Amino acid sequence: MKTFISAISGKEFPAAEKVSGKTIRSSILDFILKEHPDFTRDQFLSVGELNYYREKYISNFLIKEVGEISELEKTVLHALKDKKTITTQIDDDGAHYTFGQRVADKVAEFGGSWTFIISFMLFLFAWIALNVFMLANKGFDPYPFILLNLILSCIAALQAPVIMMSQNRQEEKDRERAKSDYMINLKSELEIRMLHEKIDHLILHQEQSMLEIQKIQIDMMNDIIRRMENKK
Repeated sequence: MKTFISAISGKEFPAAEKVSGKTIRSSILDFILKEHPDFTRDQFLSVGELNYYREKYISNFLIKEVGEISELEKTVLHALKDKKTITTQIDDDGAHYTFGQRVADKVAEFGGSWTFIISFMLFLFAWIALNVFMLANKGFDPYPFILLNLILSCIAALQAPVIMMSQNRQEEKDRERAKSDYMINLKSELEIRMLHEKIDHLILHQEQSMLEIQKIQIDMMNDIIRRMENKK
């Protein structure tokens, strides 16, 4: 198995991971030269080392663009380095919610439905009809329905904060989703940048290979021409 020695680390790597300095983009090469000023375009390094400097270059790029790297951006960089995917980890099934939180969600869900509106209207009509018509306005809550007003006030006073509890938790979910979307979009942008770097590297490497093949073909044609001239 053929190997080579990296000019960066001095370690031995398989020949399949060999990358020439001539094929590295100038921006990445300049970044490498800051740490290894003795490295030249005629020397070689491994693909893993090149990817390390690409990731480091992207990290420095983020610092220059947005200032201090946030925890979200560090998470994205770690995901790029470890080649992991970033997925939304927001649990919508409510399995980890407390009893009070589940009750708040059910109250908010029921309180904002037509079922609640229709059933509550029927309850009001039944209450008024019972006291005014059946009990001849001499029942337990005659007109102007003071007890009913008290009940409605208590329901409104309790229902409002319960619904707000559910809404606040929904806002927390939305913030977590927004963070996740930001990390996914940032990771996609950085991966596209790295993909451009790799494509440029492959194009340069392919062009050099084609030039080498053309040189070999020219040498072969020159040899054939010389042989033909010698035969004459």
